[in-house]
Amino acid sequence: MKIIVTHTSPDWDAIGSVWLIKKYIDGWIDAEMKFVPAGERLPGSKLKVPSSKWTDIIEKIGEDEVMHVDTGLGPLDHHQTSDRHVCGMSLTWDYVRQQLEATGKILTKEHLNAVDRIVKVVVDIDHFGEVFWKDAVADYQEFSLLGVLEGLKYTRAYDDKYYAEFGFICLNALLAEFENKIWAEKEMKVGKQFLTRYGKAIGFETINDAVLKLAQKQGFVIVVRKDPRKGYVRIKTLPDSSDKKGADLTLTYEQLKKIDPDATWYLHVSGKMLLNGTPKNPKMRPTKLGLDEIIKVLEKI
Repeated sequence: MKIIVTHTSPDWDAIGSVWLIKKYIDGWIDAEMKFVPAGERLPGSKLKVPSSKWTDIIEKIGEDEVMHVDTGLGPLDHHQTSDRHVCGMSLTWDYVRQQLEATGKILTKEHLNAVDRIVKVVVDIDHFGEVFWKDAVADYQEFSLLGVLEGLKYTRAYDDKYYAEFGFICLNALLAEFENKIWAEKEMKVGKQFLTRYGKAIGFETINDAVLKLAQKQGFVIVVRKDPRKGYVRIKTLPDSSDKKGADLTLTYEQLKKIDPDATWYLHVSGKMLLNGTPKNPKMRPTKLGLDEIIKVLEKI
């Protein structure tokens, strides 16, 4: 049997380390998880600790193959170093990448970059870096996975396996989100920038909806995306802030309805979002207008 051991009440470092092994090391996806008090190892371990030798990562205990992560002072436990750039997950990722190269398993650069970013955030968290995050005491911070995991430990006390399996679901979702973000960052370089009376705007022809939020975060007042597969269009503006009123898409809505009346156009009551097609309403009819034609309308509003 294959066993992965980490500490009880696992944090994101421990959960992330186990996730990496199960996800990327051949033969370990169904490995059993076991939990020990922080710093300890599974009974029967004969490894001399501390150890940094990668040859000591998989230990034979009886008939079982065992890996310890984020506990036990072995090669995948960082508690013997004060380096703030290292944690159990970063050590595990180094080991996993070595194994991927050794077995010839190829992951895309975008995929590797996405995991790198996840690991970097976990390293920061594991060294309590979140106390320096912007608006660290704001209530919305409790909606982060840090807050959710801590809440689970109150509502599902001492259920270590549950915390880990919940974490695996979150990390798989985050991996997809980071890959999408990396893709959106590339799209930003080829987006069509233009000016409106409200300020700078940008348009995209892509299936990646993440460009909308990313462009808004980078300060574009209006963002338009046309889906090249379905023909749907999404236009969003920055929300109003306490000191500045954002764009209003009402005139754009009226003009586009006039130009292409057969299409289904939906203007959100706020005037900040104009949709032509959405997964929430598959009956909406896509517009025949191209991205450049829509941009011309936005430039004149």
